[in-house]
Amino acid sequence: MGNADEIKEGEALLELEGIHMHFGKVAALSGIDLTIRKGEIHSVIGPNGAGKTVMMNIISGLYRPQKGAIRYRGRSINSLKPYERAKLGMARTFQKVEVFGGMTVLDNIRLGRHVHYRSGILNGALYLGKTKKEEIEHRTFIEEEIIDLLEIEQIRHKPVGMLPYGLQKRVELGRALALEPELLILDEPLAGLNLEEVEDMARFILDVNEEKRWRVTCLLVEHDMGVVMDLSNRVFVLNFGNMIMDGTPEEVQNNPEVIKAYLGEEDLYATRA
Repeated sequence: MGNADEIKEGEALLELEGIHMHFGKVAALSGIDLTIRKGEIHSVIGPNGAGKTVMMNIISGLYRPQKGAIRYRGRSINSLKPYERAKLGMARTFQKVEVFGGMTVLDNIRLGRHVHYRSGILNGALYLGKTKKEEIEHRTFIEEEIIDLLEIEQIRHKPVGMLPYGLQKRVELGRALALEPELLILDEPLAGLNLEEVEDMARFILDVNEEKRWRVTCLLVEHDMGVVMDLSNRVFVLNFGNMIMDGTPEEVQNNPEVIKAYLGEEDLYATRA
């Protein structure tokens, strides 16, 4: 993007305003307002059925809200399809791993580069100079940046379907990073992982957010309150489609409504331990 489109750290990157979404008589989201600022890790928490995944589906374009505005870099994206939002710099991982089991790790990650290919159909079919050069550049980026970051060098040629669940999660993250996103939506990236895998994934999320090479803004949906409170700049709390609050981790941990609706005394104590 050109300089005219540049926004600074701390400025609004993604904005939801008055978002309503219902399925029949069930109100999944009721008047949701949320601002994700460039450079932040902004988490969304809430009990099962609170509307978290519905919100992520609205942001990524899988659902269109009945009412409300979605803006990215100040531009309305309500009418944009998922692939059009990807071209703007939005990438996503899912609650359940969405990988191609019969393809290798490299090939799965390479799929995330599709929005960056510039070669024409003829060059692609014949694998001519421009296409070959472009392919080498993309492969170098994947192998030297993503595979190195996620520490999956030894498995890059293995079919993803043969890998343990925790490594499949890394591959899915790698595919999202291959898009070189400005905003990375992480829908329960720690679900189903053991303690060591949780620590690794949390480290990867911090790295892509903090390292100068990446500096990716993250929208994190997660149930692990310890990780949420450690990683997040801000935490948005949902309950039955309604916002309880949006504040710093410390403010969230000390909010009586949050404690009552979601954290509970025992969970709250665990996040402070």
